[in-house]
Amino acid sequence: MSSNTRTRALATLAAAVALTALAPTSAFADDSFPSKPIRFVVPFSAGGTTSILARALGERLGPVIGQPIVIENKPGAGGNIGIQVVANSKADGYTMLMGPIGLAINPSLYANPGYDVAKDLAPVTLYGGVPNVLNVNPDLPVKTVAELIDYAKANPGKLSYASNGNGTSSHLAAEMLKTTAGIDMLHIPYKGGAPAMKDLIGGQVQLHFDQMPAVKPQIEAGRVRALGVSSAKRSSAAPDIPSLSENGLPGFDMTVWFGVMVPAGTPEPIIDKLNASIRKVLSDEEFRAWLVERGVETMDGTPAEFGSFLKTESERWSKVIKQADVRID
Repeated sequence: MSSNTRTRALATLAAAVALTALAPTSAFADDSFPSKPIRFVVPFSAGGTTSILARALGERLGPVIGQPIVIENKPGAGGNIGIQVVANSKADGYTMLMGPIGLAINPSLYANPGYDVAKDLAPVTLYGGVPNVLNVNPDLPVKTVAELIDYAKANPGKLSYASNGNGTSSHLAAEMLKTTAGIDMLHIPYKGGAPAMKDLIGGQVQLHFDQMPAVKPQIEAGRVRALGVSSAKRSSAAPDIPSLSENGLPGFDMTVWFGVMVPAGTPEPIIDKLNASIRKVLSDEEFRAWLVERGVETMDGTPAEFGSFLKTESERWSKVIKQADVRID
């Protein structure tokens, strides 16, 4: 090989090495993500609002992103078990979390939730917000919040309320009701909204806070009686149900939100693709109408916006939990 030929060969090799070094290293570099199904972990049991909304999103996200979205329900410990599953998963975009409001609540509520939201998880996008609905068994002789409060005061300790698990918004809403109204009730925690609702209908418990999408069919069927919504204003999905704030508990305001998270360290291009794909689904007018009908207000945004929102919510709930003096060890 001549000197000139050798020089040209070395130059070509050097250029190839330089291009390789400059090429992106993530799985998204050649636009191959996703190349297999994506696992979507729901930290509560099937049938509850979190699962309903995750399945609705997953069904529509699959065709947009080009791979099936596989729902996995991992209930327990107020959502902590499912959150831990995602926090400990490989950061490659193939595991997502249907993040509940517990991401902002649990770190202040549990001595050791088993994860650090800021260190172990990365935000993708907010999804939506819904009110909790205060429901009672139809056999309970009350039709308003005021009547419920009077009944509870006349029968101290005799009312039992179901929650979707220790530390869930369902639990905290009832604790806020107890504190605000000055009443005493027994807490019966479940592993999700579906089993809690089953026992409310069956009369094993007398009242239950649950999110509008899951409880609306039960209200319409007359299986439970709705006394009020936890949001500051009435829900567009059920405008006949008054807010707790206007129905004897001024200032009562609790909106439950959901967002999508992935393990920390997931490459930014993958997060961006997931964000864009989910926001495309949420922008569909037909899907938005489906959500509104169930009392869900869409709340999408950038990963940074979700991260900022989560920080603000964590600070807010830390104060609420301290004031309510609720702690789970």
